[in-house]
Amino acid sequence: MLKVDHAAIVGGGFSGTLLAINLLRHGALRVTMVERHADRMGRGLAYGAAQASHILNVRAANMSALPDDPDHFTDWLKRQGLGQEGSFATRRDYGAYLRAMLDEVRVLASDRLTVITDEAVDLRQRGDGIDIDLRSGARMDADIVALAPGNLPPHDLPAFAALPGDNPAYVNDPWSATIAEGLMPTDQVLLLGSGLTAVDCALSLDSTGFRGRVVALSRRGLAPQSHAATVPYTACNDRPRGSASALVRSLRNRSVEIGWRNAVDELRRFTQDMWRAASAEERSRFLRHLRPYWDVHRHRIAPQVAARLASMRKEGRLQIHAAKVVQAVPDGRSLDVHLRGRGQDRTEAMSFARVINCTGPLGDLRRADDPLLRQLAMRGDIRPDPLAIGIDVDRQCHAIARDGAIQQRLFVVGPMTRGAHWEIVAVPDIRRQVWQLAREITGAHWVEAEGL
Repeated sequence: MLKVDHAAIVGGGFSGTLLAINLLRHGALRVTMVERHADRMGRGLAYGAAQASHILNVRAANMSALPDDPDHFTDWLKRQGLGQEGSFATRRDYGAYLRAMLDEVRVLASDRLTVITDEAVDLRQRGDGIDIDLRSGARMDADIVALAPGNLPPHDLPAFAALPGDNPAYVNDPWSATIAEGLMPTDQVLLLGSGLTAVDCALSLDSTGFRGRVVALSRRGLAPQSHAATVPYTACNDRPRGSASALVRSLRNRSVEIGWRNAVDELRRFTQDMWRAASAEERSRFLRHLRPYWDVHRHRIAPQVAARLASMRKEGRLQIHAAKVVQAVPDGRSLDVHLRGRGQDRTEAMSFARVINCTGPLGDLRRADDPLLRQLAMRGDIRPDPLAIGIDVDRQCHAIARDGAIQQRLFVVGPMTRGAHWEIVAVPDIRRQVWQLAREITGAHWVEAEGL
């Protein structure tokens, strides 16, 4: 096992912050966090750019940042007078909770934690450590480095990639606070995607007072399902076996017995192991055919959010279509978007005053714009996972080089490890990942005989 006195974490969002906190909780090493956006330190994009209308998709009772202290978040909520166990807290409040944790650990850790507002642009490994080059020209070294890039920005669909960069009708950043700027009540807005990001954008537009029509578009026209009260049930203790099609049949049968929400939720503790046990062909088939249906049932929205969306749909201010974008043509201050409905041959042109990219985070490392990731990939220090949905890692989060070598001093945590773990985008999964990694790096798992 490597002797680690100094760990560097590149990325100060949710994953990077929790890894730093757990390293300091479980060990005596020094930790340096490098984050280029000072306002996102401790919060990341999901919680740092959230608006007041953005609600967490998981009840507060399951949102503790610490797996060994399940009441940590609800206790904080109660102290702040912001909610309790069954609440769906706002993402802004959750961001404040994470920042408060980081501020507290900075005081307790004293000189063992250093926070740097800068951008890491290159890492060069040597025999006994890693040298880190920063955008400012500064250089630092560490025994190990953990990359915590979070979710990368979405890429442009082909129909919009060729548009002039200054076209005001197209917005590539769904988190921009100006997505409703300049819109008139008679305007139409197109959301490219109908998942969780599109839900956030629809709520943001509604909260700004926009009363025009919002059209959310995806190939299957599926929208996230809502959380709801569930009846007590006895969870299955055996991991489902067989192919993806067999799992679907089993899930349907189980849904009849205990309800679909319970049937999906009871799979959670098995999902990562099922993904790892699946062949490359099975994983690929799942992504092609089942992923959209899994996403809308697995990653659900708060009841109050579902109610707002239902109200918008009833008023005709929100529509969800199953279609594909064929072409986008500038027309003055608007865009004429040519759509082909699912299962149809003909196209239909619709005019939109604004088109917002809500296709979700980019996972293909080959298309990433991040300078550090591009540099590491070009040199072969990291590589895309076989499905091109993230960075290739082993089960212990070590990065895997282009030649297949395990990078003992370079780790990756968070959503970009989805190729190895699949279920690694929600708080409960990431908190477990970084907690386990921190204990392995510090040797704390051996102290309690977990490594035996």
